[in-house]
Amino acid sequence: MDSIIEVKNIHKRFPGVYALRDISFDLLPGEVHALMGENGAGKSTLIKILAGVYDFEGEYLFEGKKVDFKKPIEAIEKGISVIYQELNLCLNLSIEENIYFNRLPINKRGAVDWKTLHIKTREVLQEVGFDVDPKIKVGQLSTAQQQLVEIAKAVSCNARVIIMDEPTSALSPKEIDNLFVIIQKLKNKGVGILYVSHKLDEIISISDRVTVFRDGQKIGTDLTKNMSIDRLISMMVGRVVEDMYPKNPPVFGDNVLEVDDLQNDKLKNISFYVRKGEIVGFSGLMGAGRTELAKAIFGFDDRKKGTVKIEGKIIKPHATWEAKSRGIGYVPEDRKNEGIFGLLSVNKNITIACESENAFWGHIFRKKLNSKVEKIVNSLQVKTPSLDQLVEKLSGGNQQKVVLGRWLIKENIKVLIIDEPTRGIDVGAKTEIYTILDKLAHEGMAIIIMSSELPEILSMCDRIYVMKEGRISGEFLREEATQEKLLEKSII
Repeated sequence: MDSIIEVKNIHKRFPGVYALRDISFDLLPGEVHALMGENGAGKSTLIKILAGVYDFEGEYLFEGKKVDFKKPIEAIEKGISVIYQELNLCLNLSIEENIYFNRLPINKRGAVDWKTLHIKTREVLQEVGFDVDPKIKVGQLSTAQQQLVEIAKAVSCNARVIIMDEPTSALSPKEIDNLFVIIQKLKNKGVGILYVSHKLDEIISISDRVTVFRDGQKIGTDLTKNMSIDRLISMMVGRVVEDMYPKNPPVFGDNVLEVDDLQNDKLKNISFYVRKGEIVGFSGLMGAGRTELAKAIFGFDDRKKGTVKIEGKIIKPHATWEAKSRGIGYVPEDRKNEGIFGLLSVNKNITIACESENAFWGHIFRKKLNSKVEKIVNSLQVKTPSLDQLVEKLSGGNQQKVVLGRWLIKENIKVLIIDEPTRGIDVGAKTEIYTILDKLAHEGMAIIIMSSELPEILSMCDRIYVMKEGRISGEFLREEATQEKLLEKSII
């Protein structure tokens, strides 16, 4: 079978970085070809070459003919559609305007044919299993819902090739199953799919072939049926990773956080507690209310009823300043838009929440603060050339560590809420994040994890709450929880 896409002897250099070194790769019609590797391995660079974003040295063939895209629109016109990990949507426009952006149907008077647009959008949303009003602005959707809009946009283009970069990073198991059904339909139509994911079980389940990159070089390509998770990890990191999840026995203290009958427009009668040294997880399908709960506790979202207490003392609703001052830290789901300040340095990102604590009469004790930052960066093993490096230049895993460091540098943190702790992070960095969270819990911190990844919830959490439609629908101890039980409580 002839390839849809084939690249031969591709090289890509940036100032001081040899990003891709002699890469050859091909994608067949009707196959899912997984591209794997740790952050910085070269996956994103290859994707941007295929999408016409970067120039390169080497040969690029599309349907057997040599191409040299100078800009992304040329690749799109050929039928190459990319769903990037960092979503590319206009938040102030509607779902339908985003999906058909630059392709809006026009009536005889030269105006937008809104009726046709609405019908077409309904059809494509139905294809991806997303039942929502197309007129809703994208900014009102959760990250997971926005990801479905990106998938719908790619499907609407009738693409010959769809490149999916971490398409399930914010989706629940049910939504992932739905996506796999969509992918199978696309395969049946002869669409070639280049699939990038850090979820190893997903790769084994959905892909036909796997190519692994490491440090800008191709380590190997093989049929997925010949691969195992252990072999994939070994190829990606260059070593055997024996234990992804820490296995240290927990030690619990008194209740640190207590939530009683918390309610707002999206949450109903939420009551739970977290003890000192305990990791508590929240599971549930997309839209179940996990992120809304995290934001309500921290004060981003209002509380119409109920109380949040730290060590027995009530925290005012809708008061993030008080939540922070009383010892709550929050790492949001949307790292790019709500977590990092991309154009600020590593140093500034870490210190931005604690400068007032290290100042007197408006003077910041910068030398003392810098010393604290260095200790945090070293303890979290943040890979950065310097503290002055812009955070947007770091890998996803290192960006996540920087956001964690923002709270760990504060001296009074008692509760850490972390929403999707390893979203879009490679295997090696995941293990490091898990080790950090386990260490913090053993030092006495109370930790809340909101996650759509069931293996993460089951392996990291001492107790697990399941959410459904804004309510807690079940509670399990670590030893009694299973994927089947969590899924059952999230659906029934």
